[in-house]
Amino acid sequence: MAFPTDNAAGAGEDRRTEEGSLTIPNIKLHRLPHLKDYLPDLKTHPNPLDNNPFFHPVSEFYITPSDVILRHILHDLSDIPSPGPHPAYHRAGPRKWVYFDPTDVRAAIVTCGGLCPGMNTVIRELVVGLWELYGVREIFGIRAGYRGFYSGQPVPLNPKMVHGWHKMGGTVLETSRGGFHLDKIVNAIQDRGFNQIYIVGGDGTMRGMVEIFNEIKRRGLNIAVAGIPKTVDNDVGIIDRSFGFQTAVEMAQQAINAAHTEAKSAVNGIGLVKLMGRSTGHIALHATLSSRDVDCCLIPENYFYLEGENGLFDFLGKRLKENGHAVVVVAEGAGQDIIPKTDGSHVQEKDESGNPVFSDVGGWLKSELKRWWDRDHPEELFTVKYIDPTYMIRAVPANATDNMYCTLLAHSAIHGAMGGYTGFVCGPINGNYGYIPVDEVARAKNVVNTRDHKWAWVRSITNQPDFQII
Repeated sequence: MAFPTDNAAGAGEDRRTEEGSLTIPNIKLHRLPHLKDYLPDLKTHPNPLDNNPFFHPVSEFYITPSDVILRHILHDLSDIPSPGPHPAYHRAGPRKWVYFDPTDVRAAIVTCGGLCPGMNTVIRELVVGLWELYGVREIFGIRAGYRGFYSGQPVPLNPKMVHGWHKMGGTVLETSRGGFHLDKIVNAIQDRGFNQIYIVGGDGTMRGMVEIFNEIKRRGLNIAVAGIPKTVDNDVGIIDRSFGFQTAVEMAQQAINAAHTEAKSAVNGIGLVKLMGRSTGHIALHATLSSRDVDCCLIPENYFYLEGENGLFDFLGKRLKENGHAVVVVAEGAGQDIIPKTDGSHVQEKDESGNPVFSDVGGWLKSELKRWWDRDHPEELFTVKYIDPTYMIRAVPANATDNMYCTLLAHSAIHGAMGGYTGFVCGPINGNYGYIPVDEVARAKNVVNTRDHKWAWVRSITNQPDFQII
């Protein structure tokens, strides 16, 4: 879908034609930072893809500035005129003209934060894409996260070196949290002559990327900064999903299957599985929907309580009486408001990335379940099998779907940087890959809507209470 590039494109009133179509005016295109914003005399070059033997560019092959993606694609035809403006983003993909001579490019790739399936695939595809698509020959990996810019030597990368990296979990470049010293990082980037920076990381990393981009812009440097969002929790906003998420849901099934087997093999057995999800419960939700063996799904977005009518203990007691066993899936961020603080402190501890340090909801819940049963059923057998597969899930290689997704993300980032865009993050929006200003991504969150059909689907499968105090 193409619209003019003005911030508010189109005007007039919504209308339905005789054929029943809907015209949507007032498209607000989110402005994407470009190197020409502060370096107006930059020269352009024909895109090397014109001469790439693997491509046969036609007029529709290259993306133009007027090619956009609507943020919201569902509209109520009865709501005339349709409320606006309608936010839109630039489409990702190759541009007819590029702002870097490939022979002058020195690209740096850095991975930050926790592990996630697909990190090595992203690195591999960035290297192969830069090398094979655009002919870039100076590509470097930055070890150990942001601190690697100023504390170590860059690692030269080439397609032969990274060939099999997509088959390995983790990140060969290594990663870390913290170590963010803005001046040291930008000074190192400038001193080493890097002019394309590819940053792979989560929300904390993206906040750091905002500062790096702004400092590079303040200094007037010809350096493109591109981000690829990484969070296994799938909590990054605007984009459809984060890479590694589908692999995580798939791996979570193994833990749930094991918990189910343990629970049904015991008298009054409960299988308790803690899954990743600090602020959002997407993995727990999707794993529950995929499994069909889960009796209760607890997520950060939905308050729950233990005692009393329709509480967790009341529900599990009835489920054990009916079936003899039960499986509970809990996201790591669930129940943090009802877990007693052992030190009596009300100050939230934070890690090096600025994320809150949570209490172990799984260990706490296991203890509370045992305390409840010993109190109310002292003469009856009872078993809780607690499984925490966190490090098993996040350390595995990406599955086939995530591997292909990582390739598209990497290529989108490369096309954007070569096209002169900077301070952006790439990702799918309603199934189409787009470029989003990094400051928007750093602020946006993707939380589970407990009022929508998907959460209702979870409750229809588990038959769990909504934990609303009567």
